[in-house]
Amino acid sequence: MDGFKKRLSDSVQLRLSVTLSLAILIVAVLAGFFAFISALNEAHEMQDETLRQVAVLFERQQMTLHYPTVEQVVDDDEESRVIVQYLADGSKATSNDDATLPLPFPSTLANGLSTVNIAGENFRVLVRATAGGERIVVAQEADVRDKEARESAWHSLMPFLILFPVLLLVVSDLVRKLFRPIATLSNEIDQRDKQALHPIDENHLPTEIRPFVVAINRLLARVAQSMEAQRRFIADAAHELRSPMTALSLQAERLATTEMSTQAHECLLPLSRGIERSRKLIDQLLALAAVQSNLDRPQTSVSVHEVFRRVLEDLLPLAELKRIDIGVEGAGDVQVTINEMDLLILVKNLVDNAIRYTPIGGRVDLTVELEQESVILQIKDSGPGISTAEQKLVFDPFYRSLGTDEPGSGLGLSIVKAIADRAGARIQLSFSDEMKKSGLCVSVWLRRGLLSAAG
Repeated sequence: MDGFKKRLSDSVQLRLSVTLSLAILIVAVLAGFFAFISALNEAHEMQDETLRQVAVLFERQQMTLHYPTVEQVVDDDEESRVIVQYLADGSKATSNDDATLPLPFPSTLANGLSTVNIAGENFRVLVRATAGGERIVVAQEADVRDKEARESAWHSLMPFLILFPVLLLVVSDLVRKLFRPIATLSNEIDQRDKQALHPIDENHLPTEIRPFVVAINRLLARVAQSMEAQRRFIADAAHELRSPMTALSLQAERLATTEMSTQAHECLLPLSRGIERSRKLIDQLLALAAVQSNLDRPQTSVSVHEVFRRVLEDLLPLAELKRIDIGVEGAGDVQVTINEMDLLILVKNLVDNAIRYTPIGGRVDLTVELEQESVILQIKDSGPGISTAEQKLVFDPFYRSLGTDEPGSGLGLSIVKAIADRAGARIQLSFSDEMKKSGLCVSVWLRRGLLSAAG
C-alpha cells in the first residue's frame, strides 16, 4: 500500500487516471441509482396502465363475468394473472383468501387506483364504473408487480455494468496517449549526444508542457554559450602559446648547433623534448577545440586510401625511426561520407598513437572493409594494448594509461571520439591478438559514400 501511495504521489499520470476512475465510479453509481428508481417507477406506471386498458376493454366488449371453481384456479398462473370482478360481488366471496373468486374486496373502495390488502396479501386495485352503472375491480398481486418491476429496473442497469469497465479502459488508454508526447520528448532528449545542445522542437508539444520545454531550451542555450566560451578560451590560449613555443623551439635548434660542453648538451636534450611535447599539446588543444565547436562542417565522399596515403607520408619518418613495419592491407578503396579534414585528423591521431605505443621492430596495419551500409576502418598495432577496464576511460581528455613511459598529452583519443560523435560514427577498442590479450585494434564504423554505394 505504501508503494502505491508513493507511486500515486510521484506520478501525475497515475493520479489523473485514479481521479478520473473515481469520478467515473461515483457518476456511474449515482446515475445507476437514479436509473434504477426511474425504471422501477416506469414499470409500475406501465403495470397501472395495463390495469386501465383491461378495464376499458371489459367495458368496450361488454363482457360478462364467470367465476371459476377452486380446481380451475389452482392450475392458473397466479403470478401473472389479472383479476376482474364486480365490486359488489366481494360480499359473495366464499373464502377469506385469494384461492377462489370472487375476492372479498370491500364495497367501499373508491374509484381509481389503490393498494388493498386481501387475506394478508397486497393487491394493486383499479375500481371503475361502467356505463351501466356497475363498478368493476381490476386487480393484480402487488408482489408479482414489484418483482417484474425490479427485474425490468435491473435490466436497465446492464448498460452501466458493461460500459463502466469499458470506460475505465478507454480513460486509461486515453491518459496514456495524452502523456505519450512527454515520454517521446524524454526519449528524444535521452538519446541525444552530449554535444547536441540545439533547441528542442516545441511546435508539436501540448501547450501545458511547452513552457517547460522553453525553459529547457533556454538552459541549453546558456550551456552552449558556456561551452563555446570554454572552447574559445582553450583555442585562444593555445593560439597565443603557439608563437612563443615555436620561437623557443627555433632557439633550441640553434642552440643545439652551437659549440657547448657535454653537460650543456645533456641539459638541452630534455629541454628540446619538453618544448616539442608542449608544441604537440598546443596543436592537439587547437584540434580538440575545433572538432568540438558547433560549426557545421561540410561532409563529402572521401577516399579512405587517399587519407591513408597522406597520413603515412606525414608519420612514416616516426615509424622508420622505430623500425616499425607500417602499411595498408587490402587493395580495394572505398568512399566514406565525412568531412575530409575530420577523417584526416581522426586517422592521423590513431596511427600516431599506434606508432608511439608499438615497440621497436613492431607492426602497424591499416585496413578498410565494407559491411552492408557501413565502412569499417581498423588500425591494428603489436603494442601492449589497452585493458578492458581502461577502454572506456582512454577517451577522456588528458587520461593516460598507467605504467606507460611514452610521452604524450592524453588528447589523441579524445579528439578521435569528438570527431566520431560529430560524424555519427561508432568506435570500438579491442585486442589485436585476443588469445594473448595484446596489441590494440581500433575499429571505426563510418557511413558509406555515394561512390561506394554505386560501386
